[in-house]
Amino acid sequence: MIHLIAGENIKMALDAVRSHRFRSSLTILGIVIGITTVVTVGSLTSGIRQGIVTFFEEFGPDNIFVNRGERDPGAPYTLKELKRRPLRPEYAAYIRQSVRSVEDVSVQLFILSDTAGIISARVPGFETDNFNISGYSANSFELQPREFSSGRFFTPEEDARGARACVIGPELSSALFPDGQAVGRQISIGGTEYSVIGVLAKAKGGFFGSSGFDTIMMIPLTTARMRFPNEDRFIIVAKARPGMREDAQEEVRQLLRRIRKTPRGAEDDFSLTTADQIIKNLDRILSVVVAVSIALSSLGLLVGGIGVMNIMLVSVTERTKEIGVRKAIGARRTDIVIQFLTEAITLTALGGLIGVVFSVLVTFLIGKLVPTLPSSVPGWAIGLGFGVSVSIGVFFGVWPAVKAARLDPVDSLRYE
Repeated sequence: MIHLIAGENIKMALDAVRSHRFRSSLTILGIVIGITTVVTVGSLTSGIRQGIVTFFEEFGPDNIFVNRGERDPGAPYTLKELKRRPLRPEYAAYIRQSVRSVEDVSVQLFILSDTAGIISARVPGFETDNFNISGYSANSFELQPREFSSGRFFTPEEDARGARACVIGPELSSALFPDGQAVGRQISIGGTEYSVIGVLAKAKGGFFGSSGFDTIMMIPLTTARMRFPNEDRFIIVAKARPGMREDAQEEVRQLLRRIRKTPRGAEDDFSLTTADQIIKNLDRILSVVVAVSIALSSLGLLVGGIGVMNIMLVSVTERTKEIGVRKAIGARRTDIVIQFLTEAITLTALGGLIGVVFSVLVTFLIGKLVPTLPSSVPGWAIGLGFGVSVSIGVFFGVWPAVKAARLDPVDSLRYE
């Protein structure tokens, strides 16, 4: 019986929408815009986050990164960071020997094109400036494993003797060797030739679908220090033993403070980060983006909600005699409230449904136009969009429904 009454109310609500198509369309336009904005932004931020999370997961869950700065090692240092003393690669040996909760330590040297005087990477017939170069100790891939499409990583012996060998990313390989045969060939950087011994596979995840590892050129750490003696952007990666990362992080901090003679009570003059800490910082940024988008879209939802209330009040006035007839044949106040509330919810639910469909199309279109931008519509975004639209119908439909239920049946029957 309840299902029959609910079905009848929905049918009446749809008939009311169809009988005033233009008016109903204008009413739900604000809701469509608001829901489209919420779902689209939610979808894009969710896709971006997933790509970045995947990217940082490859850094290793047990790894601790020691850096002079607080941000990307390739970014310019702030004034505060410039006052800090550079890290030294010798710290890696101290950590390996002194911190028992650390399993192994590797060292990386980031080389800036501006300071190193590097302009481009060249091979006969091809040249590119879209690349970055870094020095890696030979055990780096043991701490941060990565897949190769061909070739291998350099050996400890090659690192020790400063071999002019390199491992390159897939995009750099495509730019310089379109035939796909990079291993065994030479690349000229700053007047020095390096032999390609390996090509990385496409990186998983990244920022907007792009990863620095796709355009990287890795050379042995010893080679990098000999070729670029003025570079001091060292990163130390300490891999903690399973289940001991927090202990390792604190022990490494205390050791570095002693080595660097940091005064008691003074803040660290270096930074210690882990992959999940970076992801947490990212989540805070993305949550602000989503909150701002919701705040902006709420204006459209507010306009749509007011429009729903207005059209329902007009509907109550237009159907006053109908309300009187229903009450005269036994309809209760509750029945009238449910009828008009159902109409308001149906109206906003239609707006939410259209908004969800439109947002899916917009997200799909963005994914086609900008392939590097991760775009997928998560279930929670669809549920949130549709749930918000229904909630608006409930909130803004209550007053018109109550007003209709309070009409006097005698006066309503006399209404013309």
